[in-house]
Amino acid sequence: MSGVVVRPAHGRDAAELAVILNAIIARGGTTALEVPYSAVQLERSYIGGPDAISCMVAEDAGGRLLGFQALTRHAGLSADWADIATFARQDGKVPGVGRAVFDATLAGLGALALVAINATIRADNTGGLAFYRKMGFVPYDRSPAVPMRDGTKVDRIHHRLDLPSAA
Repeated sequence: MSGVVVRPAHGRDAAELAVILNAIIARGGTTALEVPYSAVQLERSYIGGPDAISCMVAEDAGGRLLGFQALTRHAGLSADWADIATFARQDGKVPGVGRAVFDATLAGLGALALVAINATIRADNTGGLAFYRKMGFVPYDRSPAVPMRDGTKVDRIHHRLDLPSAA
């Protein structure tokens, strides 16, 4: 992908990443997240907080952040699993950003001793479902009729990617 650089996120990226995420939340219809993040909240949740494992960002040649992918610990998962979330800029989308951050995320797993990655996607998020399946995730469970803040109920489909160390 010409002109795109992928690197680990830093705390100084949090404000711009919050703008990217909050635009997705405001648009609605894809993420299960419904409350906007401050830069501090985003940094704590995805970059440097106690549950953050990894966060990779993609940026263009001018340093503009295009998207990010985070691995975090989740109370509902085994300690040797990570939860994944991927977000790409809605204005000025650049094809291939999701794949680029995913490849970097996998390359950075190293000695983390993870056996699988979980991706929980809203059943009505066809783009998200297609992306994670293209990355090799397979469905393994479903949470039916999870209520949104407005009362709308949407299923969540849980996907897993078994990592080579799990074999």
